[in-house]
Amino acid sequence: MLCERGIRTYETATRNTTDVNAIPVLKHLTHLPVILDPSHSTGNADYVTAIARAAIAAGADGLIVEVHPDPAHAISDGKQSLRPEKFAEMVKQVGQIAQVMNRSLAVPNPVKV
Repeated sequence: MLCERGIRTYETATRNTTDVNAIPVLKHLTHLPVILDPSHSTGNADYVTAIARAAIAAGADGLIVEVHPDPAHAISDGKQSLRPEKFAEMVKQVGQIAQVMNRSLAVPNPVKV
């Protein structure tokens, strides 16, 4: 499994620059599943859903997303954590994108808000 978590650049709006281009390249060059971590790469919950949608559209096999019921009081990574209701909406959106691309979204445990 390969995991894209962003690359360091001179841009300062996000923690890292998410290299969505890497997803189809890695899928072409390897047999390994490609996972993207929009929480770590952006470092900001406001951007996680958009980058997750882009990752699925680019062919990512999965996502790593941080979720916390009260991000302001999280011990770590609160700024990049989605609240459960935002996570549920993100799952719905990436599922719709996967469906359009004739792919299925495996959700092991249904998200309850």
